[in-house]
Amino acid sequence: MMSQRSDSPRRPPAPQRRAAPATFTAFGLASEAEPLSPGLHVVATPIGNLRDITIRALATLAAADAILAEDTRVTRTLLAHYGITTPLLAYHEHSADSVRTRMVERLREGQALALVSDAGTPLVSDPGFKLVLAAIEAGIPVTPVPGASAVMTALVAAGLPTDRFFFEGFLPQKAGARRNRLAALADVPGTLVLFESPHRLVEMLADAAGVLGSERPAAVTRELTKLYETVRRGTLGSLSAAFAEEGAPKGEIVVLIGPGPAEDPDAGDEAALDAALREALAAHSVKDAASLVAARTGRKRRLVYARALVLNQMEEGTEPGDAR
Repeated sequence: MMSQRSDSPRRPPAPQRRAAPATFTAFGLASEAEPLSPGLHVVATPIGNLRDITIRALATLAAADAILAEDTRVTRTLLAHYGITTPLLAYHEHSADSVRTRMVERLREGQALALVSDAGTPLVSDPGFKLVLAAIEAGIPVTPVPGASAVMTALVAAGLPTDRFFFEGFLPQKAGARRNRLAALADVPGTLVLFESPHRLVEMLADAAGVLGSERPAAVTRELTKLYETVRRGTLGSLSAAFAEEGAPKGEIVVLIGPGPAEDPDAGDEAALDAALREALAAHSVKDAASLVAARTGRKRRLVYARALVLNQMEEGTEPGDAR
């Protein structure tokens, strides 16, 4: 009997789906998770308090074919708390390219993989970017499942401006490189958000006070969402002195530094302002001259107008109220 030939390309084997529905337990009740669409699901997990997780995140972790975890021991504790039995695979910053290639192949086969970090939102100062990029380049859907974030939690509790902020992550460990980086961040027009190790906190605060100024407002948050959550507010100088006296704290640290003092556009060279006004006054009224110079220099019009009145009085010997 002759075997039948086929010129059609071989298809990858279909992934083996679970025979029974995936479940998780929350509020003492077992819930069934809906089937998950194929692709990479980036899932935020609690930063400390295990209750800070969404129902969607639990359902995603329960229904995934596997969970890629930065530290499987940490994630296993979370899964056990919610009765989730999804297989765990290690994926961290030291994972070889071959590991990432195997994960992409599983995704190509139609599997649903969940990516988590030790805590919080993956990719924020955590590994995972290369895998997400590889999935995107392979045309594989990437679905974010939002939730807890140490950056946002610290920011809303610090009492510093939140309209604009810059996340720096960890500063360099060596003092010289750290000070250079702080100098580069000095003019960022927003609140700086930094991660720091407890044993380097005292040195980092001292460097920040020296480079950015001891009066710059700041906050040091510790163990956010946990039993010993602490938020210390003050200036870089006062916080540096306090931690230098107390020694290195324990726990996870997020440091926030408020923006520096805004530059006063009216604090420029007064001689240059007078010269510009005198030139404008030679051809325009006080009102028009002030408007022109204010628009050209970016200074407040009312202050430029007040100076124009003074110069006009000095030149013509008139009272300020007589100018038109």
